[in-house]
Amino acid sequence: MQAQILRLNLAGQPLEWLSWEEAACLYVRELVTWTLGGIVQTVHGGINRSGERSTLDLAAIIACGGERMARPRRRPPLTNRALFARDEHTCLYCGQSFFISELTRDHVHPVSRGGKDIWENVVTACRRCNQHKGNRLLQDIEMELLALPFVPNAAEYLALINSVRIRGDQMEFLRGQFSRPRQNRWLQAS
Repeated sequence: MQAQILRLNLAGQPLEWLSWEEAACLYVRELVTWTLGGIVQTVHGGINRSGERSTLDLAAIIACGGERMARPRRRPPLTNRALFARDEHTCLYCGQSFFISELTRDHVHPVSRGGKDIWENVVTACRRCNQHKGNRLLQDIEMELLALPFVPNAAEYLALINSVRIRGDQMEFLRGQFSRPRQNRWLQAS
């Protein structure tokens, strides 16, 4: 898999991951205003009249002007893949790590009791714990959450959904915009 390029708006807010082809189009359209990080890829073009071949160096992080998606999404879409990554593939009831195929989305406040399918009301659960909890409220049974559910910000979401390896320079940039330190997400056992 090829590395992806992190696209920012002019204010430096992360917006999306781009393929090298999409990034090259933005460069050619002169929408890239500034860049950060190392070179992800060098694209070779045609040969001009002087016999020289054109090249285009694509940076790991690009900031673009223009109207297209100038603002990050207010709420990132909720998907199981992003949810499981947010919770580090760990059941937030028993604390064990699982493969994706063994995980489920659990609604802390069940949908059948008025709960919503939103980031703040869902956690990763193994099949066993989710089945045991069923549509009951936590206070009605002897189960506790190991961490509180939260909505990831734009930088956290982009880190969660990247299906290829994130470069160090990209992760350093994103990490600087995370809303809270990772170690503070887990509740202290009493």
